[in-house]
Amino acid sequence: MGAEARSDRFLRSVDLARVAGISTQQVRNYEAAGVLPPASRTDSGYRVFTPRHRAALLTFRGLAKGYGPGPARSMLHAVHEGDVPAALALVNECHATLHEQRRSLRAASEALTATAERAPEETTAARGVLRIGELAHQLGLRPSALRVWEAAGLLTPHREPGTGYRGFGPPEIRDARLIALLRQSRYPLPQIRTVLDGLRETGGTEELRAALARRDAELTARTAAMLEGAGLLHTYLRDHASGEAATAGPGDGDRSGSGPDRAGAGGSGDAGAPAHEG
Repeated sequence: MGAEARSDRFLRSVDLARVAGISTQQVRNYEAAGVLPPASRTDSGYRVFTPRHRAALLTFRGLAKGYGPGPARSMLHAVHEGDVPAALALVNECHATLHEQRRSLRAASEALTATAERAPEETTAARGVLRIGELAHQLGLRPSALRVWEAAGLLTPHREPGTGYRGFGPPEIRDARLIALLRQSRYPLPQIRTVLDGLRETGGTEELRAALARRDAELTARTAAMLEGAGLLHTYLRDHASGEAATAGPGDGDRSGSGPDRAGAGGSGDAGAPAHEG
């Protein structure tokens, strides 16, 4: 075969690096982590990559945008270990987490609407009091998080006479939901306190509604990215999950270890970090 036909079959680390916008060292790191299938080696120890490796790399980058780098890495590692059901289970787990985040967003929005439409006495009469463990479970948090928020002045649960146990009534439950939502949107605690003080003192909900809208937009964008990533994973499983044996061609890959890359890329660029991890 000519050089052109051979280049369609065998790729260098620099070729993969250019496709994904990362360093050649990161390509090696991805192979070591199982994100890429194992590369064949020439007799002289050079890596030989194939179109399957390119497809795996692009699938990982697509998955990372929606599912996050950690889950994406675990999914492809499972695929390359031959455990496709485990990879698909991880996909389901991520979708379930996103669904719970949307439920939390909806609950916070409903709590905010109820706050704007009802007097506190009406809300208190309609719902009960929760202990700290019950509220933490309802929010998917550890009780210690609620204690931190209390120490920061964000929550003011009452104490039961005799036992001293914390009790969270409807106003505190509402506040805890809103705090949890704002923390998911990376609001710092001092800023959350300002928002809650405005809500309690004046009933102003504009900033919280804006935060809810931003969070909804974030989740919608993530949903779209997950859908795109799932499509890439489906295509990769259909076309490459069975694997393909890469017969080592001439020494046009890259040698194992940390020495210079014979493909001409060197270790240039970052020290292993991708240009963007999604």
